[in-house]
Amino acid sequence: MSVEQYQSTFIQEQFADRIGGSNYGKDTNIYKFEKIKRAKAAAKLAHPDVELIDMGVGEPDEMADAGVVAKLAEEAAKPENRGYADNGIPEFKAAAAKYLKEVFSVDGLDPVGEVLHTIGTKPALAMLPSVFINPGDVTIMTVPGYPVMGTHTKYLGGEVFNVQLTKENNFLPDLDAIPENIARRAKLLYLNYPNNPTGAAATAEFFAKVVAWAKKFNVVVVHDAPYAALTYDGVRPLSFLSVPGAKDVGVELHSLSKSYNMTGWRIGFIAGNPLIVKAFGDVKDNNDSGQFIAIQKAAAYGLAHPEITEAISAKYSRRHNLLVGALNELGFSAEKPKGSFFLYVEAPKGIKGGPSFESGEAFSQYLIREKLISTVPWDDAGRFVRFSVTFIAQGEEEERRVIDEIKRRLSDVEFEF
Repeated sequence: MSVEQYQSTFIQEQFADRIGGSNYGKDTNIYKFEKIKRAKAAAKLAHPDVELIDMGVGEPDEMADAGVVAKLAEEAAKPENRGYADNGIPEFKAAAAKYLKEVFSVDGLDPVGEVLHTIGTKPALAMLPSVFINPGDVTIMTVPGYPVMGTHTKYLGGEVFNVQLTKENNFLPDLDAIPENIARRAKLLYLNYPNNPTGAAATAEFFAKVVAWAKKFNVVVVHDAPYAALTYDGVRPLSFLSVPGAKDVGVELHSLSKSYNMTGWRIGFIAGNPLIVKAFGDVKDNNDSGQFIAIQKAAAYGLAHPEITEAISAKYSRRHNLLVGALNELGFSAEKPKGSFFLYVEAPKGIKGGPSFESGEAFSQYLIREKLISTVPWDDAGRFVRFSVTFIAQGEEEERRVIDEIKRRLSDVEFEF
């Protein structure tokens, strides 16, 4: 039987209200990424001989470092690594604590009680509301932003309060604009820097303000930092935990997915306040049985070699320079981010003598359909599109070719801004 046939059975009436209840699966709205997927398929069908340049993919374009892969193979062959990992192995926790000290200058972190491995940061964000949220409690999220923690807050009967990120405020949340009645009801504040999708970076001064605000209102801070080690042009990687008092109010999530080209390996860690880490570990213990020990040991090898990330950062920095230069020659106001592999660009108002773009989505769809360039629109902070410099290209010559091709395709129209 098909999904549609089962919708007429008792199964349809059993779904939880949190995912739509008896109306689950009947929503006919087409969401952003599905629209992109369909537009890409249609563009390739209409222009089978034209290369589709995918600047929307939010994951690395290369394999993990050969040393990391070799370490995985070595450890996977050992019988002692075959069993359940539960809440992780000491070697990985020690490597994570040392990594935070060497790369981010986070001192005094206890690897035994203040670090725990995660199967990537997404599951950690999904589980953290179970540690804190009761019905009626509030999680403060940023918009635009990664919604997982907010989704699970709602699953648990909590509420989400959204704080708008704006270009005028450097895409940092205005904590002073949060109503006091919301701040006093809030349990969690979610932050993510360098930011997806804007590429914005935080500062030590901003994090110090976050600590003071969190202490004033007794709010737990969760800093999601998967891009924190990907920084450019002399900007040092910044950890929330490096700011005095941060460990008193929160935790930080790190992932090897983006900084080590290990997206599918599903390995990361949570670090910070020992009571939060302990409570998270108890919830985690009831959700998973830990990541494969060989993966943890390969990840520990990677954390001990931060030069791997430095080489990856150099590649992304080079690509950002090329892309920003090309777009600005076409009239855009693109600004290289201080971190992440995302370039967040305001869409043009239209094309002289041609169509107008009332939204980032309209411009993104135009790029896919007419120019076979895929981006991701983000209209919840203005008419923006997100380019990702993780496009497939082997070597600097190929990188230049891809960017030159983007510039060539967009040069036959005159954009209005």
